[in-house]
Amino acid sequence: MNVKSVEKQEKCTVELVIEVGQEEFEAAVEQVYKKKRGGISVPGFRKGKAPRKIIESMYGTGIFYEDAVNEVYPKAYSEAVEQENLDVVAWPKIEIQDVGKEGLTFKATVTTRPTATLGEYKGLSAPKNAAEVTAEDIENELKPFISRATRMVTVEREAQNGDTVVIDFEGFKDGEPFEGGKAEGHSLELGSGSFVPGFEEQLVGTKAGDEKALDITFPEEYHEGLAGAAVVFQVKVHEVKEKQLPTVDDEFAKDVSEFETLEEFKNDLAAKLKERRESQAQHEFEHALMEQVMDNMQVDIPDPMVEYRADNLVDNMARRITSQGIPFEQYLAMTGTDLSAMRLQAAEAATAQIRRELALDAVAAAENIQISDEELEAEYQRMSEEYGVSLEEVKKGVPEKDVRVELASQKAEKLIYESGKVGEAPVKEEAPAEAEEKPKRARKTAKKAEDEAADGEEKPKKTTRKRTVKKTEDEADEAKTEE
Repeated sequence: MNVKSVEKQEKCTVELVIEVGQEEFEAAVEQVYKKKRGGISVPGFRKGKAPRKIIESMYGTGIFYEDAVNEVYPKAYSEAVEQENLDVVAWPKIEIQDVGKEGLTFKATVTTRPTATLGEYKGLSAPKNAAEVTAEDIENELKPFISRATRMVTVEREAQNGDTVVIDFEGFKDGEPFEGGKAEGHSLELGSGSFVPGFEEQLVGTKAGDEKALDITFPEEYHEGLAGAAVVFQVKVHEVKEKQLPTVDDEFAKDVSEFETLEEFKNDLAAKLKERRESQAQHEFEHALMEQVMDNMQVDIPDPMVEYRADNLVDNMARRITSQGIPFEQYLAMTGTDLSAMRLQAAEAATAQIRRELALDAVAAAENIQISDEELEAEYQRMSEEYGVSLEEVKKGVPEKDVRVELASQKAEKLIYESGKVGEAPVKEEAPAEAEEKPKRARKTAKKAEDEAADGEEKPKKTTRKRTVKKTEDEADEAKTEE
């Protein structure tokens, strides 16, 4: 492999012209011939036994070139990127310039990581909510425990709102039963609003053994076939049940918790709620500081970098959905979205992720943050324990450079937060709508992006063989056609 030329262009784009020598390319062609000859029929030879020269004379000297290109170019591209020390952040665009007996020459147009110019990033101020807990809050915390301890008891009286009735029902439109309008032994809480308007209200006052015809008009926005339709439901009431709430006292606390008294239980609920609110307030405070750092910096993010990251986010989501046994196409249909809309949302989240990473990279560089070998080893050990794999496997799978960058970002983040002060957020100056459009989108999804980043989305590797080979197949076809 030989890098013939390196040309830096605008928007973090670098154009590499890479040569693969005659000897190396010839070896690749020979290797492809040996793989392919078994499927090529040549008159006068047993299948798989025809010499390469005979096959080339029949089908053209370039019959094996396309596959040979795909054999050699990924390794050559990877070595070129490594040699030129390029931090590639998107799939490259590959263009075959020359292929033949003299070897292979191709152009790789790559996108490299941009560098942000920082504004203020230390000593910033942002508001922080107080983590207060009121008596009403504690009562609300008790409600789920009360609900789980509540019993349903059959009563011999007329049904009231809040009661549950056990009913059989069947619906008729123009005297004929309609699909989906019949059930037996159905439990319905009156006042829950779970049935069509007017249904529950007409059952208030009924009791076990009653039969009643309910006149119902379906809403205009109901599904096709019943929208706005006047129907009659024939209902039979089998049972009326009321909620029997537990007595909230020390015995209740013993039943639903590890505490002996209600006061101890309430104190524990209050402490846990306060801890959650303090954690949330701190998270929002830190998020506001990071937003300011990103607002204060200047950076031009290349579109291919955003597209690459967005692709990863969508691919990761598709894998998670599929791993749960739901085909991704079915998930899209269930959620009423399509792939293009999802990619658009992913692009916004990707932009926010990237802005945050570039801000932390710039802070780490400005502060000359270094990661010691001891810190590196400790992080490898932590990952080994967390993922349950050997230390050697972790080191083999996660490049040292990536770990150092991540640890440096964590230190940069800590510096921003620890230097931050609780106070009023700075007033943002109004900017032209067009200039603000992209940052607004990024800010709007920054928090979401932080959460998704926790899933550990895949980072670009310098060898992008899997995706680029697919591209090159098409491009090699074009190159052959031009010849």
